[in-house]
Amino acid sequence: MHEFDLSSAVVTTVTKHAAGRQVQHVTLRIGRLRQVVLRTLEFYFAIVGKDTVCEGATLEIIDVPAVLRCNTCKNEWEIEIPAFICGTCGPGAVEVATGEEFMVESIEVEDEENAACTAPR
Repeated sequence: MHEFDLSSAVVTTVTKHAAGRQVQHVTLRIGRLRQVVLRTLEFYFAIVGKDTVCEGATLEIIDVPAVLRCNTCKNEWEIEIPAFICGTCGPGAVEVATGEEFMVESIEVEDEENAACTAPR
């Protein structure tokens, strides 16, 4: 059920930055290591956004793969199941290069003349 809390945080953030303007579209970057059920997040976004500037906004989710990087040889590889071992060097110090993201990438709002206003992507 953490998708409900995440949706609430997204709506709060977007509402703050929309500054009273109706939101048309929201783009999120979510890393696979966040273990977010994307369909559930979309469902709750629609519910939490009701009666706010986010009501009716479309939600686009950029799925960021989990990528590890070996600290020794700098090799990077995408993983499906977390196995924190470098395929080149073997066991050693590795770090997560991508996959832990959860951020609002961009929002699109209407300006005062009802023309779409798009923040740079």
